[in-house]
Amino acid sequence: MRYYFIAGEASGDLHAGNCMREILKLDAAADFEFTGGDLMEEVSGKKAGIHIKQMAFMGFVDVLKNIRTIKKNFKIVKQKILQHKPDLLVLVDYPGFNLRMAKWAHEQGIKVDYYISPTVWAWKEGRVETIKKYTHKLFVILPFEEAFYQKHNHKVYFTGHPLIDAIVQRKQNFKSREDFIKDNQLSDKPIVAVLPGSRVQEIERMMNDMVEVVKHFKEYQFVFAGSNTISKDYYRSLEEKNIRVVYNQTYELMTYAKAGIIKSGTSTLESALFKLPQVVCYKGGSLSFAIGKRLVNVKYIGLPNLIMDKLVVKELIQNDFTVKNISNELDKLLHDQAYREKIIEEYTNLTNVLGGGGASARIAKHLVADAAEKKA
Repeated sequence: MRYYFIAGEASGDLHAGNCMREILKLDAAADFEFTGGDLMEEVSGKKAGIHIKQMAFMGFVDVLKNIRTIKKNFKIVKQKILQHKPDLLVLVDYPGFNLRMAKWAHEQGIKVDYYISPTVWAWKEGRVETIKKYTHKLFVILPFEEAFYQKHNHKVYFTGHPLIDAIVQRKQNFKSREDFIKDNQLSDKPIVAVLPGSRVQEIERMMNDMVEVVKHFKEYQFVFAGSNTISKDYYRSLEEKNIRVVYNQTYELMTYAKAGIIKSGTSTLESALFKLPQVVCYKGGSLSFAIGKRLVNVKYIGLPNLIMDKLVVKELIQNDFTVKNISNELDKLLHDQAYREKIIEEYTNLTNVLGGGGASARIAKHLVADAAEKKA
């Protein structure tokens, strides 16, 4: 059967890739075309029609600046879908692009499943009606989302969070701590992991303060996780300051670090699943943040806090994101053992709430069945 996947950022590439891998176990002749990244390319053995490197725009201002590129991408993807004639179109997260694509695909008579819900529970609740009208099924990865969509009478399925599977899978190929240190030319000092994000726009707003924090913790080594969607040349300024940057080893970094400075997003949940005490950080453009603050209706931005509905880890947002505040929280994470243990205990509770492993396999069964139903 033929499938077309659309993912627009690194986390979507990860989950779509794992889902595609599970589909192949059920449908060995599966024919994939996709908009996505390196992991989807690896699983399918094909090149992405458009790579996520060409799709990583964030915030109102950044989207407006790149509106021509976005429109061009949309046109190209529509053409590729029509050429492939999929039995099922699978949209993965990336709502600004994918909800428009859902409407268009529905009008073409193409069956659409949506994997990883847009955060309509946080803002633009009216988008629920768009999702209901133009998608066949919706698969959510946060437990509270199922009740939200059931309230709106949509076909919704919570099958667990796929990150649990992704982490178990990746752990099988981890380097030892000794090899990790040797291969990346690190010292024997305890490690602080820094994950500044995967988009240049967001990294630039936080990088200087993150680097400044390094000076206050000379007994530790700070290791930044570099993004594959950004040229390695971009990180040269860090290496000139003797700050190490690692690539394609973020999970190993989380495993061997003692604490983390983590940009808000999927990485906050990944850090929690690796039991890494962290401070969640975010600083957006002034205009985008001001607009977003008026529109978004959530108490927290860190996923561990959102899922548990309480402050599990500290959040430093916008004006609270300062060298002093980061340093104060990091000092507690590194040196207050009771504080660390309380966070790790909450992480264990969080893993249980997320439903355990097997999410990608369960979703794949739905997708294969839906594709077969369409083909029949």
